[in-house]
Amino acid sequence: MGRDFRWLLASSWTSNVGDGIALAAAPLLIASMTSSPILVAAGAVLQYLPWLIFGLHAGAIADRFDRRRLVMFANAARALVLAGLCVFLFTDTANIWIVLAAAFLYGTAEVFVDTTSSTLLPMLVKPADLGTGNARLQAGYLVANQFAGPPIGAFLFAAGHALPFLVEVVCVLLAVVLISRMARTPVPPRAVSFEKPSPVHTDIAEGVRWMWRNPPVRMLVLIILTFNITWAAPWGVLVLYATEHLHMGAVGYGALTTASAAGGILATLTFGWMERHVSFATLMRVALSLEVLMHLAFALTSIGWVALVIMFVFGSYAFVWGTISTTVRQRLVPHELQGRVASVNMVGVFGGMVIGQALGGVIAQVWGLTAPWWFAFVGAAITLVLVWKPISHIVNAKPVVDEDDGQSLKLP
Repeated sequence: MGRDFRWLLASSWTSNVGDGIALAAAPLLIASMTSSPILVAAGAVLQYLPWLIFGLHAGAIADRFDRRRLVMFANAARALVLAGLCVFLFTDTANIWIVLAAAFLYGTAEVFVDTTSSTLLPMLVKPADLGTGNARLQAGYLVANQFAGPPIGAFLFAAGHALPFLVEVVCVLLAVVLISRMARTPVPPRAVSFEKPSPVHTDIAEGVRWMWRNPPVRMLVLIILTFNITWAAPWGVLVLYATEHLHMGAVGYGALTTASAAGGILATLTFGWMERHVSFATLMRVALSLEVLMHLAFALTSIGWVALVIMFVFGSYAFVWGTISTTVRQRLVPHELQGRVASVNMVGVFGGMVIGQALGGVIAQVWGLTAPWWFAFVGAAITLVLVWKPISHIVNAKPVVDEDDGQSLKLP
């Protein structure tokens, strides 16, 4: 896959170790300060709310400037926010409002990291290798972010509330160093090199129009938006569901995420075979069907080990869905629009999560900790019926090629 891809992979894995540590530690920190489901869910909402505010601008900026340096700068900003939070925790002056403010600032920097990072791979590898490249990046996410990070985060939190976030600072800074080692800098084909660049809102509008006039990409974004609303409703209060409904404790909560990662790791070992022998359309339908059943199973169980099994299955199909949906989108989108279309997709992802987690907090507050799972089951089942047929059109779509320059431009 090349030397530059290896540096990108190493940076991504390292950053994901830190993020995985915070994945367990951050909800535990908030839960240690409040027992309100609404405030617990607010921690996740405020981390993802920046996608609705800055997401489209991040995509336009990623299509204008040096993408590698943008990732480095945004990661440095994340480290700065975490360092500030550590100061408050070490001095015992932190409160729920400081933590929520840190979540928002951290999420703002992460918008630029995630949007810009998603544009690097298509510039480093051939279109035919995007599936393999995405699978390896996803494997790193699963091993570092979902498998290794959360239990480490839970144990570090038990030793000291500031320790997991201090370790995350080190990981994020190391990720900056690793990505700086790339031999060449992927610069967008239409990077700003003229005196009077077009306004950012003009670039944003161009990306949104391209996405909306491209039926396969548009439908894929809508599917992701809807399923993230239903998925995030119970996930926003998962820490309370695990500790109060399943009585698994802090370490048990971390184990749920670890079980998900273990399932994803199993999927990584078989993804190559699945890509060769099973159509993307079939794999996507199976993944979304299992999503519906997962919500139902969580709504019905009150046994910890059963929840771990469910989470293992979730990790397996979630990896397959994430890898396929990203690969399909990247193959359809021209290089000069990768940032903007990716940002629209990510706004759908995190916009759905903000809406879902806000709904989940209210639903849990009023009807109990299993109610969000029932909401998710019904909503996901209805959505699956509606998108069953369009999935074939998404995976079989081909980009229109301009005969003059051979570049993918747009679909009718």
